[in-house]
Amino acid sequence: MSKILIRGAKVLGGEPQDVLIDGQTIAEVGAGLSAEGAEVVEAGGKVLLPGLVDLHTHLREPGREDSETVLTGTRAAASGGYTAVFAMANTFPVADTAGVVEQVWRLGREHGYCDVQPVGAVTVGLEGRKLAELGAMHESAAGVTVFSDDGKCVDDAVIMRRALEYVKAFGGVVAQHAQEPRLTEGAQMNEGVVSAELGLGGWPAVAEESIIARDVLLAEHVGSRVHICHLSTAGSVEIVRWAKSRGIDVTAEVTPHHLLLTDELVRTYNPVYKVNPPLRTERDVLALREALADGTIDIVATDHAPHPHEDKDCEWAAAAMGMVGLETALSVVQETMVETGLLDWAGVADRMSSKPAKIGRAAGHGRPVSAGEPANLTLVDTAYRGSVDPAGFASRSRNTPYEGRELPGRVTHTWLRGKATLVDGKLT
Repeated sequence: MSKILIRGAKVLGGEPQDVLIDGQTIAEVGAGLSAEGAEVVEAGGKVLLPGLVDLHTHLREPGREDSETVLTGTRAAASGGYTAVFAMANTFPVADTAGVVEQVWRLGREHGYCDVQPVGAVTVGLEGRKLAELGAMHESAAGVTVFSDDGKCVDDAVIMRRALEYVKAFGGVVAQHAQEPRLTEGAQMNEGVVSAELGLGGWPAVAEESIIARDVLLAEHVGSRVHICHLSTAGSVEIVRWAKSRGIDVTAEVTPHHLLLTDELVRTYNPVYKVNPPLRTERDVLALREALADGTIDIVATDHAPHPHEDKDCEWAAAAMGMVGLETALSVVQETMVETGLLDWAGVADRMSSKPAKIGRAAGHGRPVSAGEPANLTLVDTAYRGSVDPAGFASRSRNTPYEGRELPGRVTHTWLRGKATLVDGKLT
């Protein structure tokens, strides 16, 4: 059936309205729309949002299909309300050529659960010594616009400057993993009271902040765009706020886990809490929430980082860094930002759909819920509360820090260009 009537949904949390989908497009939005010839989805009390867009996802394919694949990762994305994700370049082989990014892009198109936009590596092999084929990746079928060595920092200032200059020519953006490597050698967790008490190597906030300060100045000098991945400290917030006040073209993201979790959890020595950048202090968490609310931080990005069981079920020092996040992100944002009064649902749509789509140039995504727009939508039961059970995840990996934790909200439906990818919480 090509027509779908979503009846009584609170669009962006507002007054109940009907939304009629005809084919791939939103045909009409209003009260009391006719259901003739349409499949009806009763959405009373639920919130309708534009499909979510994640600027920072690790799909692992090619090379680490034991952790995740494009198929399983995009199924997880649809389960979490996402209609587009940006796949990071730290695969095997690295996505540093037109051939590899096209492979990832085509896999996304074949599976059809959400659009997959590859992120190209900044440097060959993520080694930080030589620029990758930025122009060729942009001109490929994948049309890459975002470049990042995420997992590794582009710590050479000359290489970073050249990358910023190169992508400026076609409106691209360099997304920086801000971590000064020499300041984090042997680091296991946030440097502070807890690391001192536990005797674990400390990861100082200045290792992140110093790179951000350098890169916003480089972006200003070049006149190019820079995006800061997974910002995690109160000091980083202040640097980005200062840069924006100068008119520097910088954007920044925060992960759901950095909005909720603190380094106190590391006292359990449970490797599920080991992540890069590390969990910080309560002071940092509160600063990140305020910055997301006031627009200093532009977007929420999951940094969905799946790992096989054996890479996490081991001693802390040997464990891989990272957490899965696609299927819990919206719930965490509801708890930390909506239920605290810091954001309304229109603000959530802005931070999790509109702005990430704009930063990444994701055509057809992040659009208003209005007639004539692509029918990329997600429906959320915001009254739901339940415990997180990773056994039910669509992701191939289970390394979530929220297992057994009660979180609010549940995505019930996701539509990608009018096609249902999730119905009543079940993938199609």
